[in-house]
Amino acid sequence: MKRFLLLLVGIVLGLIVVIVLAVRLSPWPSVAVISYMFSKGDQSSETALEKHVPPGIVTKRGIPYGEGKDEVFDINFPSGTDRPLPTIVWIHGGGWIGGSKEGIANYLKVLSGHGYSTVGVEYSTGFGSTYPKPVQQVNRALGYLQQHAVELNVDPDAMVLAGDSAGAQIAAQIAIITTDPGYAERIGIRPALPPARLPAVLLLSGAYDITSVDYKGDYAWFLKTVLWAYSGTKDFLDDKRFALASVTRYVTGTFPRAFISSGNGDPLAPQAVLLAQRLQGLGVQVDSLFFQADYSPPLPHEYQFNLDIPAGQEALTRMLAFIGSATARTK
Repeated sequence: MKRFLLLLVGIVLGLIVVIVLAVRLSPWPSVAVISYMFSKGDQSSETALEKHVPPGIVTKRGIPYGEGKDEVFDINFPSGTDRPLPTIVWIHGGGWIGGSKEGIANYLKVLSGHGYSTVGVEYSTGFGSTYPKPVQQVNRALGYLQQHAVELNVDPDAMVLAGDSAGAQIAAQIAIITTDPGYAERIGIRPALPPARLPAVLLLSGAYDITSVDYKGDYAWFLKTVLWAYSGTKDFLDDKRFALASVTRYVTGTFPRAFISSGNGDPLAPQAVLLAQRLQGLGVQVDSLFFQADYSPPLPHEYQFNLDIPAGQEALTRMLAFIGSATARTK
């Protein structure tokens, strides 16, 4: 019995050592846990949104835009649609290492009910999927939508690019690639859209500058883990190519008009405020929705997906007005 207990203790200690070493040598064991938590949050949000989905929305799922298994998108449009509609192309969040288009499916159906084609783009996450692959994939998806616009009820001259959380950062980076040839050349991605075909962007609850994050605060472990995984290097702050992901530092006056919002309880809100200020200083038309610090209860990260609270409804109303204005010439 004593030998058995000693063996059991030895096995447990050995497993602990293996786990500790795995976490220190690679971000991916921790990423697996984080990704699982993201998926549970997405499921909860989608369930809460079911009652807000209007009837008569047609959905086509799993349309491939590339050869990769993750290179697919879903598209929604109102039943009876027989012409191209202004189109919202949405990039889901998930810390660049998780999430999925399924996590935004019902919200996109809500938007589609207001007279839009809405697209949920999937991109690669998880082991081996590092920067800038998701950016390349989203750019490829935009090119596919442009080429197949008629059959998909997409207006190629009115494609509004949107994203939440990590998806907002990717959307902002695509917007710079599309409107700034010098930046596109530096990152090595040829834009799929001409600038005129990207009239506006929606940026919700996003992170826009990896150099301004508090890497010693409450979220330090999470931030270091996901950015290590996404960048492909533990020394991501010293990686010159990854530095281009800090979009606030690279926006120019040619950036599309933008709607930017974050909740007052979102630790990323200061980054959204700084991006909005930076764009406005460059002369870019910005519609922002922020909340006073004492707004109660505090609005968390991704507050906009909660349509059961006044702030979520306000965000939806403001976004629809913004999109309608940005695409008015085509409606």
